[in-house]
Amino acid sequence: MSRIHVEPTGRDVTAKLARDGGKRAAGGGSRRPRWPRVLLGIGLAVVLLAGLAVVGLRVLTARYERTITREQLLDPTARAGRTDLDGPLNYLLVGSDRRPGDTGPQQRTDTILIVHVPAGLREGYLVSVPRDLLVTIPPGGGYPGGEDKINTAYEYGGGGQAGARLLSATLTKLTGIRFDGAALVDFAGLRSVIDLLGGVNMCVRTEVRSIHTNRVFHPGCQQMNGAQALDFVRQRYDLPGGDYDRQTNQQQLLGAMLERAGQTDLRSNPVQLHRLIRAVGGSLTLDTNGVPVEDLLLALRGLSKDALRGVQVPSYPQTIDQVSYVVLDNGSDGLFEAVRGSRMPQWAGAHQRWVTRL
Repeated sequence: MSRIHVEPTGRDVTAKLARDGGKRAAGGGSRRPRWPRVLLGIGLAVVLLAGLAVVGLRVLTARYERTITREQLLDPTARAGRTDLDGPLNYLLVGSDRRPGDTGPQQRTDTILIVHVPAGLREGYLVSVPRDLLVTIPPGGGYPGGEDKINTAYEYGGGGQAGARLLSATLTKLTGIRFDGAALVDFAGLRSVIDLLGGVNMCVRTEVRSIHTNRVFHPGCQQMNGAQALDFVRQRYDLPGGDYDRQTNQQQLLGAMLERAGQTDLRSNPVQLHRLIRAVGGSLTLDTNGVPVEDLLLALRGLSKDALRGVQVPSYPQTIDQVSYVVLDNGSDGLFEAVRGSRMPQWAGAHQRWVTRL
């Protein structure tokens, strides 16, 4: 690839995106808008696994096991070689571009999360991988391999299980991280999950007008139902930080879901609990690396909203051959090494500009 233009590397991504109107990092406006599936992955795999663990693990696990789909989502090169839950743990959470009834291979994922849980399993870091990050994608699914945006790896793999495998192989090649499990979630049931939780409380920092519904979100904290919350976290245009701000809003929604799950007394409403589990299970494909779901529930039961941090990968926008990409800033500034090891809390403390409290 020949480099046409390089953004100034002043390292202040938010300021850069503000000058650019957030459009470069967003990848331009030519492609169709996509649902932000970030909350699906961790929102289902952590919010409900941890937040609902108080209900009764054996009853919950039996119902949950019957509703989810199990597949091998991790490429062998991306799978951790252990099955214990002592930590640190790393999970890959992928939001697919598939709508209900869509069985075609042309699917992308605009939501890629690495969930890092340090030893002790009392805190978690939600690392949002930029969808336009320029990476080397290995061969797979008939794709010969090459450089492209990371969100295309899922599509080149053919979507679904095969797409998740190619995406996981791409991430491991980039970061050196091997995963203890993975979750793949589609759009089905997402709105009803939020509605069954009774909505979520979201804080809007600057006025946002939806380009999809023309709905206006005014600054301040406010209760949102499923449709409103999804609409809000879809937006990236006109935000000061563009897609980086959208990542922050998506992470906020995950925290709001976890907080709401902890506030809702589902033990006293078995009908609502049943509906919620069915809505979650209908949207989730899970790879636990052979670990029973009940063990995973027990391991993650100590996680709470206050113990979660959102992390953005150190990066900046760059235009190459008239195409907008995101490239790593200083090789991610040690983030991936911290995730691979046991120094994530120290990294977060030293790089607070990239870390958000949910």
